Amino acid sequence: MKYISSIQPGTKILFANFPADGHFNPLTGLAVHLKNIGCDVRWYTSKTYAEKIARLDIPFYGLQRAVDVSAHAEINDVFPERKKYKGQVSKLKFDMINAFILRSTEYYEDILEIYEEFPFQLMIADITFGAIPFVEEKMNIPVISISVVPLPETSKDLAPSGLGITPSYSFFGKIKQSFLRFIADELLFAQPTKVMWGLLAQHGIDAGKANIFDILIQKSTLVLQSGTPGFEYKRSDLSSHVHFIGPLLPYTKKKERESWYNEKLSHYDKVILVTQGTIEKDIEKLIVPTLEAFKNSDCLVIATTGGAYTEELRKRYPEENIIIEDFIPFDDVMPYADVYVSNGGYGGVLLSIQHQLPMVVAGVHEGKNEINARVGYFDLGINLKTERPTVLQLRKSVDAVLQSDSYAKNVKRLGKEFKQYDPNEICEKYVAQLLENQISYKEKANSYQAEVLV
Repeated sequence: MKYISSIQPGTKILFANFPADGHFNPLTGLAVHLKNIGCDVRWYTSKTYAEKIARLDIPFYGLQRAVDVSAHAEINDVFPERKKYKGQVSKLKFDMINAFILRSTEYYEDILEIYEEFPFQLMIADITFGAIPFVEEKMNIPVISISVVPLPETSKDLAPSGLGITPSYSFFGKIKQSFLRFIADELLFAQPTKVMWGLLAQHGIDAGKANIFDILIQKSTLVLQSGTPGFEYKRSDLSSHVHFIGPLLPYTKKKERESWYNEKLSHYDKVILVTQGTIEKDIEKLIVPTLEAFKNSDCLVIATTGGAYTEELRKRYPEENIIIEDFIPFDDVMPYADVYVSNGGYGGVLLSIQHQLPMVVAGVHEGKNEINARVGYFDLGINLKTERPTVLQLRKSVDAVLQSDSYAKNVKRLGKEFKQYDPNEICEKYVAQLLENQISYKEKANSYQAEVLV
């Protein structure tokens, strides 16, 4: 039976996101869905996405006061001082403070100005968007945060988020994880947390004792987690306002084109799909070693480059068993593939699971260690735990995935779980419920105020 929405036509909803593809793209399908049921949807983000938002027929507000971290190809170009920081954790802390936290009040100032023209009733933002507490507490407008990364909430059952450590539920494992959480809070991520506390305190917002990973979760009215429980570690203390909604994936138009196909697909029994996404431009990290590992083999290798060095790669690898394209819709190519080689972008991993396609993943930075740790932990593929795998590592790992039934069985089981969720409809229900509760609360408050005045 089709769900009938109770959201009032014309309901004003502002979407907002940290300016990066993995934070923007997953929200597009939901934004179009809400627009199509009659909501007045508008979007605040970087001008990088203005054209895409225009194609969705959604009004756009660009960053005005906020530093646009997506304005350059490399984050080092935005923050040149970042180059002096070495090591994964030190770079992560720098990025947390400069790319995310310090932009929070700038976003807030922009949003206050937007509100004068567009008095939105609800904001929907990705979970890393720093203005969430300001909109929720200072503007008194509900915020639905969409977690487009593995759930970062701290749990007594897990190691701290950000380190890519898989859980242990043994007695000694729990002691180790407790110690690591202490180290993370008091040493590793203490500085970003204090910076965020300070910014919030300046605006009269109390963050309590929440660490940097929990503040935005706790300050959100609702948190909707992209994915399902089967792709998340078990935790006994999940917050009551956190809900799984299934894989929230980018908007795609109904096909008005022919599906991608290449005749070579019929000539090979095994097909390897490799990509580094659209952000990572260093093709030597993953694409080149994968092509080296399987050129002139009995496998067909399909590489999508995101537009980075496509022609150069075609000249370098003219072998008959290699296809190199800027972009191929994954819904077209994944049904033919037998293994997906990736640096571990969350959207690509969710798509791979949805297509019941086992993986080999190699990525550490930008939170990919947490995504890839889950791929390995749930035996959906092999996690190489590196940014730069060798040719031999890739050959052995891909062969292991191709030769084993266990990875395919596990990803098939999780893919079936994914199909039980309709993310847009689930999100719509939560939006309707939240808005109804807000109206009910305001009506009661107004009624009470009237009684007092009488």
